[in-house]
Formats: sequence, structure tokens, C-alpha cells
Amino acid sequence: MDFWEWYDRNFLAAKQHDVPIYELDWLVLRLTDLDKLDLRLRSPSISQKITSETLANLDQLWQKRLIDRIPVQYLSGSVTWRDLELRVSTAVLIPRPETELIIDIIVDFVNNNSQDEIYKNGIWADLGSGSGAIAIALAQHFLNIKSQAQIHAVDYSEAALELAKINANKNHQQVYFHQGSWFEPLAKLNLQNQIAGIVSNPPYIPSIEVLNLQPEVTNHEPHLALDGGDDGLDAIRELVNTAPQYLLSGGFWIVELMAGQAEIVRSLLQANGNYTNIKIHQDYAEIDRFVSANRK
Repeated sequence: MDFWEWYDRNFLAAKQHDVPIYELDWLVLRLTDLDKLDLRLRSPSISQKITSETLANLDQLWQKRLIDRIPVQYLSGSVTWRDLELRVSTAVLIPRPETELIIDIIVDFVNNNSQDEIYKNGIWADLGSGSGAIAIALAQHFLNIKSQAQIHAVDYSEAALELAKINANKNHQQVYFHQGSWFEPLAKLNLQNQIAGIVSNPPYIPSIEVLNLQPEVTNHEPHLALDGGDDGLDAIRELVNTAPQYLLSGGFWIVELMAGQAEIVRSLLQANGNYTNIKIHQDYAEIDRFVSANRK
């Protein structure tokens, strides 16, 4: 079977299995040195470039995508997020495009703050770091503007941290990684009242809903990074209640959450009494996706 015969057969198979067709192109381009334009134009030369071994490997992986519903990012072992190349495995959530906006919100806040030097040269903490995407992107931004910010990333999973360390090295960014639950490593570092910014994409899906997500998520992504307890807010409450002990005066706080939680999180921040400048931010789909605030 030549490449185009295989491709056309699996193009139809994607439709039959209700798998996005673009994922076939994505996997092919990730695992070969083919040019995207050649693929789009159906260049005859592609059949000569794809060896039988490569085609067999592509077929084996694509069948796992169709039958086992394994996400293509796990099959290729990598994903592009912002301008970072990140390794991913089932030890970490696949970084989502909407999460990229959390970096933009932080950058806008720092750039528009009269005390920007506090944030540009301060300590930042990414709690529940997973693949390290947020921490690494923050480190990259502060390096690009030649600031002295120090980035700490915390995760409970040792397997996730090992992957995050690889990603930081691969993208040439200095991040300090710590294993532990939420603020525990920060307490050991005696960082109370010293942190300029706390950022987190915590587990926020109610436990019962985790079991009813797409099979790609429920069956393959780590439930530790998804399950936010009965109402999805267990981790967020921890972040709301404990962060004031670690943030310096005016310190920035931001979390990602699911649709429908923003007003609840705003209320939690207000009730805590230690926050000001509470804001809700939307994602690309105009869903209330992030809530930010400052330590009073």
C-alpha cells in the first residue's frame, strides 16, 4: 500500500470514528519530515519519501487513535504550546490553547502596573504545573525582557515533574521545580509574604463529571489533574484561602477554571477579605475562563 492509499483510507476512517480529520495530518507531519504544503497539495513525491517502516508506524499509531481513543499528542509524545515545544505523556494534561491566554493576562498586568519592577524581578509560583507549560512560558517572557524574575513550579506528581524538567531544559529556561501538594514546598522555602505572583491551572472538574468526559480525556489524561472534588472547587478554595499567606502586598493571583465557576470564585475571593481588583477574563470562545486578583 502506498502512502496516499493509506491516507485516503484513514481519512474516511476518521469520519466513521468521529475523530477530527485534521488530526490525521497533524500526526503525519509530527512523525515525518513532510512539508505541510506538499501534504495539502497531495504531492506525488510523498509516496517516495515515506518508507514502509514509517507507514507501518503511522498506521499502528493511527489505529490507537481510532480504536483506543488515545489523543494524538500522547501518540506523538509532543505538542506545540505558544512557541514552546513540549513533551507530553499520560503523566500530564495536554496543554490547551485557551490556557495560553493566562500568560497574556499576566504580561498585560505587569506592563500596565506602576510598580512593575516588583513583578518583573519578583518570585512567581506555578502551582499544579503538570508539563511545566505555564512556568516555562513565564520564565521565557521574563528572560526576554531581561528581568530577574524567579519561577518556581510545584506539582504533586513526580512523573509530571520529571517531564516538566525535560521541557524546561529543552526550551532553555530556568525554572525551580518542587514536589509536593500546593503550598507545602513554598512553606519549606520560607516564602511567606514574598511571592509576587501565583498562577495555577488546577483540577476544577466535579468528580462525577470527570467520568463522563470524552474518552480521550477520561480514559487517558491523569484524573489527579482533572478531579476538583464534589463541586470542582476543592483546589481553588485551597488557592484562595492560602495564597494571601505567601503573596506580598499587591501580589498577583490568577487561576483557570471551567465554564460556570467564575462568579463563584469571585465570591470566594470577596468573602476571604484579602483580595482586591478581582477580575474575570474570557477565553477565545468568550467563556469566563480565568479569575485574577491582587493581595490587599
